[in-house]
Amino acid sequence: MTTKNQSSKKQDKYLYIAILSVMTICSVLSYIPGMEAASAWVTPPAALFAGLAFALIFGQPYPDFNKKMSKYLLQYSVVGLGFGMNVEKSLASGKEGMMFTIISVFGTLLIGWFIGRKMLKVNRDTSYLISSGTAICGGSAIAAVGPVIKAKGADMSVALGVVFILNAVALFIFPPIGQWLGLDQQQFGTWAAIAIHDTSSVVGAGQAYGEEALEVATTIKLTRALWIVPLALLTSFIFRNSNDTGKRKINIPMFILFFILALVFNTYILNNASLIGTEGAAVGASIGNVISSISKKCLTITLFFIGASLSLDVLKSVGIKPLVQGILLWIVISVASLVYILCN
Repeated sequence: MTTKNQSSKKQDKYLYIAILSVMTICSVLSYIPGMEAASAWVTPPAALFAGLAFALIFGQPYPDFNKKMSKYLLQYSVVGLGFGMNVEKSLASGKEGMMFTIISVFGTLLIGWFIGRKMLKVNRDTSYLISSGTAICGGSAIAAVGPVIKAKGADMSVALGVVFILNAVALFIFPPIGQWLGLDQQQFGTWAAIAIHDTSSVVGAGQAYGEEALEVATTIKLTRALWIVPLALLTSFIFRNSNDTGKRKINIPMFILFFILALVFNTYILNNASLIGTEGAAVGASIGNVISSISKKCLTITLFFIGASLSLDVLKSVGIKPLVQGILLWIVISVASLVYILCN
């Protein structure tokens, strides 16, 4: 029996490698003239679905590898997207969502507290982590706030599991809903950035909807992610009476800074004709576009790793009440942000 199990696990690993290899090779084929059609099926939803299907059927053959690749490849991909964007254009396209971002961050925390603590009686730390992840940027916010409130590993896992499940659902349902409602690129990008938790699914949904939606969604989401700093400080103040007064660690995702640097470098150096000449700017623009294009391909592959991390064990560990809190809070924020966008 043991031999059969080992053989089965070995076959699962081979299948995992085969799926990943096919997706990667097909993505590369898009850069070969005449072979573009071979990569048409490698889309963000398809990659996420492939990872989800594999994990739910066969489990996780490489859990540590999945975790590292989904984290670091996502960060590198987001930074690479900055080389295909312009500072002025990005700020202009994203400024409409800035004010609502500020309002929604604090509104989400308050509504999450009411739903989690008052309605469902969810564990305090778990409830706060779910609210924080919904308010700002999913797993990154949870990872930053967790050490501040000295959350237990179980609380962190449950909160991350809830956010992870809803992220996967969002990537599938948001683009069709946006098309059904007739949202333009600006509207959808703003909605996705505010209503979807993690940067990976926000960028994936924006990419699936269109180039402008991708740019708007990325800009607003990463601007929103900067609220991790004030949130962590606010959290330290709120929980000061229930925790010791020792120094608390605040984890800030540095890839946001590198994304901004890439954006500025692309705008004011690679595409600056007055600085490097017309021909130089043309070459610079081509370099930026290539880096951005490769980053989009890598982001799609990242979604496979993210999907492959959602096993049955993760689903079982979440529990009903935390999941209900996450769903109710997500619905409230999604509907409220959509109404705001459609009315402005």
